[in-house]
Amino acid sequence: MSNSFTLDRRRLLQSATVGGLMLLAGSGRALAAGPDYTMAQLMIPMPLKDLPEGKPGAPVTIIEYASMTCPHCAHFQVETMPQLKKDYLDTGKAVHILREFPLDPLATAAFMLARYAGDDKRNALVDMLFRRQNDWVYVDKQIPALTKLVAEVGITPYDFAKGLADKTLYDNVNKMRDIAANNFKVDSTPTFFINGRRHEGDFEVKDLADLIKV
Repeated sequence: MSNSFTLDRRRLLQSATVGGLMLLAGSGRALAAGPDYTMAQLMIPMPLKDLPEGKPGAPVTIIEYASMTCPHCAHFQVETMPQLKKDYLDTGKAVHILREFPLDPLATAAFMLARYAGDDKRNALVDMLFRRQNDWVYVDKQIPALTKLVAEVGITPYDFAKGLADKTLYDNVNKMRDIAANNFKVDSTPTFFINGRRHEGDFEVKDLADLIKV
């Protein structure tokens, strides 16, 4: 294992200040349309496979780039995602794909743990960590808080350490971010691509019908 990875992992395990996280955790800008991308461009093979929510063959694909420590991403997950699921995902009108765009070491750690938990648990663990963001992000000892929280879903302290020691997983989470930044010009969270159309910033339930044309 290289010295650089050892330093990166040590940095990942260090607690970041709440103030620093707030600066990095997304702009929360008003919803705005950006450049278009084709679905072929957006659906290129990724370092980590997509785990869609919704029914295959849906006419609308929503790709979300999020950071686990972003308060605007958490707001979308808690306030908007349930209605999105009820009206669009469960009815076969849309598919939602969440991709990793960590903005700080703590977000990287959370994404690694979600992936390490397995494909069948990843989306549920992401949802739990967003819903309980206050319990592990805005605390003095973030890593112990995160360790305790994921233990509730069966990730032991041993698994926790093993997951964060996985260099390939660490590299792939960061590659997800780099591809988004370089290929799709993502620079804040959350950023959505709805059938290729770019929208930056959290959006509310009332925006769904305007943005998701089916």
